[in-house]
Amino acid sequence: MQAVRIHEHGSFDVLHLEDIPIPEPGPGEVRIKVAWTALNHLDTWVRRGVPGHKFPLPMTPGCDFSGVVEKLGEGVTSSSEGQRVAVAPGFNTVPSVEVAEGRHNLARDYGIYGETCNGGNAEFAVVRAENLIPIPDDFPLDQAAAFPLTFLTAWHMLMTRCQLKPWDKVLVHAAGSGVSVAATQIAKLHGASVMVTAGSDEKVQLGLENGADYGVNYRTEDWTKAAKAWTQKAGLDVIVDHVGVDTLPKGIWALAKGGRLVTCGVTSGAEMEINFAPVFFKSLSLLGSTMGSLGELKQLSKLVFEGELSPIIDSRFPLAEVAKAHKRVSERQVFGKVLLHVS
Repeated sequence: MQAVRIHEHGSFDVLHLEDIPIPEPGPGEVRIKVAWTALNHLDTWVRRGVPGHKFPLPMTPGCDFSGVVEKLGEGVTSSSEGQRVAVAPGFNTVPSVEVAEGRHNLARDYGIYGETCNGGNAEFAVVRAENLIPIPDDFPLDQAAAFPLTFLTAWHMLMTRCQLKPWDKVLVHAAGSGVSVAATQIAKLHGASVMVTAGSDEKVQLGLENGADYGVNYRTEDWTKAAKAWTQKAGLDVIVDHVGVDTLPKGIWALAKGGRLVTCGVTSGAEMEINFAPVFFKSLSLLGSTMGSLGELKQLSKLVFEGELSPIIDSRFPLAEVAKAHKRVSERQVFGKVLLHVS
């Protein structure tokens, strides 16, 4: 089969389309004939490398993918050949208290397809049967590949970590990212008011079309002053941040008393100076968040299939143009998800 392989970290030229053996499913696993696979920022980190973290190279990236079950491993009775599925990107292999309590992402053995082991940038992929998300017959396979990782991340940030309330004023940074698209929709679905920031007027407009109540181009306007005016000086209740040093320190000052700032990434930089005075003066919560549980993903999947939540697809590329797709993501002009068509 053909698969994207990374043998060493680097720029776009380290992405190689190669012929490798078709993997065989083991006990409790299934083999999927991949139809679509989506790019996430995690895929770019796997390509570029992360200081201090060792990826199991060579490997096939791809955290999000959809397709058809092609072969069942020994003991699998929960699925059938020919079933249309998406894949939950996070998995566990060892029983633990965390898994038993539905906190899969906090278990020590938690892994992610395309980061911990081979993923979906290939014609075939092997996954655990419990990670399958059955897709309704009338639901498009490309849409099915576009939502699991980002919508799970946003759901866990807002609903689990921040305990979102209908009266909350929520700021979502970087409106066009997959997580931010999802966070905007999830917050609105639960009755909250949403302000978004973006680096262009076009993206601000797209953020408004995605459901936001108010938007600011951070390149031409001070988003902290805009947020103060939008909340009538009351401050923000929740800030969704995956930008890092460029936004997080200022965000602390923009929160209302009892406000929550939740972060799942630091694309602009991780090292920063934070003034902790407002943290205790205003009883703020600074919350970290990574992925979410299998139960959360299955819960929100129903809302996606019912049309209550809807991933946005920015662009599509054939698998052979994976380098162009990565370049598209790096140019920061994306609004929504970039997909690779496999079969």
